[in-house]
Amino acid sequence: MSSTAVHASEQHKNVNIIPTWKQTLTQAKGETVYFNAWGGSQEINDYLLWANTQLQHRYGVTLKQVKVTDIAETTQRLLAEKTAGKNSGGSVDMVWINGENFRSMKQNGLLYGPFTQQLPNWKYVDKSLPIDKDFSEPTQGLEAPWGVGQLVFIYDPETLKHPPKSFKALLALAQEHPGKISYPKPPEFHGTSFLKAALLELTTDKKALYQPLALPKDQALFDRVTAPLWHYLDQLHKVAWHQGKQFPSGSAETIQLLDDQQLLLAITFNPNAAAAAIANGNLTDKAKTYAFSAGALTNIHFLAIPWNANAKAGALVAINFLLSPEAQARKADTNLWGDPTILTPQAFKQLPAAYNKPNFTPYPSIAEPNPTWLAAIEHQWQLRYGN
Repeated sequence: MSSTAVHASEQHKNVNIIPTWKQTLTQAKGETVYFNAWGGSQEINDYLLWANTQLQHRYGVTLKQVKVTDIAETTQRLLAEKTAGKNSGGSVDMVWINGENFRSMKQNGLLYGPFTQQLPNWKYVDKSLPIDKDFSEPTQGLEAPWGVGQLVFIYDPETLKHPPKSFKALLALAQEHPGKISYPKPPEFHGTSFLKAALLELTTDKKALYQPLALPKDQALFDRVTAPLWHYLDQLHKVAWHQGKQFPSGSAETIQLLDDQQLLLAITFNPNAAAAAIANGNLTDKAKTYAFSAGALTNIHFLAIPWNANAKAGALVAINFLLSPEAQARKADTNLWGDPTILTPQAFKQLPAAYNKPNFTPYPSIAEPNPTWLAAIEHQWQLRYGN
């Protein structure tokens, strides 16, 4: 038999052995799911502790958060296991990913699936959201959407009556109010997102940003497409907070600086961040969130299962629970986390009145560029402005 025929035969065999959900629940009982997730937010960590309690009580599944600073570390660990031929009993059962990490895991065959259609709660997912692509990479059922991120700004209408509606207007505002505008220092996620959003508005060749970039071959293309961004930043930094010699460390610091009236705008990738900051006493209750007129840079963050996970059934049960209306409503509650839901509004009708039902209408979305541009933009920023 040819190798192609053997491969086709194995694929057919795998299709036939997909267990029923009842079998998955039985298999998951007693399993511990090691969930590699960013650990930098106490609200998120507390939410996952709640999810673990619910999973243990309802399904006999234990969810253990393995706190990581950067999911790229997890990608490297899985690559090492793949190289060593460890095709079962892996150290990671579930991972919180998107963007470059998803692309890398997918291309290196590190993911289990497709699995999303097996999930009973898949029927609640809002299919109008951009869930079938992750930073332009087709998801193909290899990861389940968990929440929505949109690049938006927060301001205090008592201090700033007419917030800018574009990056060009933002520069004009910065020139009018020197020292009052800034953005987080790349490669911090919000800082890099600011650069990408600005480039998408300023460049004359948006299409190029959605195609893979291969350096050094495409250096001339990169220089041409990004030139308007560096020209813009050269002007902005002259009148920015600390004259562009210092930058906030992240979104939380921009919110603090806004509250201290050092900045006129804060930046966040969570449209509910202002409400959450107000609820936590970190912002004036007058603060408002908005997006620029062209829309908001938008991405989905996802949950995936490595190909060699030790607790695949437990991971499926955990992901299905995290997609439930109950878990999504709790996640969206600005008093708890405030991460926007990926479910349809109809999904929450069945919940008891005691639940704060998510009230999230996404801003018009701008798709993320191809992830290959990310490292090149960050590297060039460091060369020009890193200090």
